[in-house]
Amino acid sequence: MSDCVSLQIDQQVAIDKARLIRAVHIVLEQQSETGCLSIVIQDSEAVAALSRQHRGVNSPTDVLAFPAANLPQEIAAKSRYLGDIVIALDYATARAAASGTDLGDILCLLVVHATLHLLGFVHGTVVEREIMWAAQGKALRKLGIDAGLVTQYGGADV
Repeated sequence: MSDCVSLQIDQQVAIDKARLIRAVHIVLEQQSETGCLSIVIQDSEAVAALSRQHRGVNSPTDVLAFPAANLPQEIAAKSRYLGDIVIALDYATARAAASGTDLGDILCLLVVHATLHLLGFVHGTVVEREIMWAAQGKALRKLGIDAGLVTQYGGADV
């Protein structure tokens, strides 16, 4: 099933790719979902440009999730494409260092969070946030990561 997760890293850095793919699979399994997605790891400048273009937000961020448009039924029947996750590696690295958190754990958190968004989870209200954070925490614990990492990392949206 890892062939359903495309991982592109635009920088030379040691990242545990298998762990990130496992994070996707854990979320999908826990939500009784299937599907394919891509994870692109770029620099914060590229991610900020995407945020400006697609969200109208002109500020740095660590992760973006772009749900896939509905595909024609004959294509969608063969494999469900969920969408794309884009992570700003340098931004996430700086925030991890500032908060004293492990970058590998943070990358897993960002992948879990964004995968949940691709599945339709949102956190615009208190109730939605509680539901999403519960799903996120469950996936993180399955990865061996303390769900308290979210608070330690200081992510307002993560």
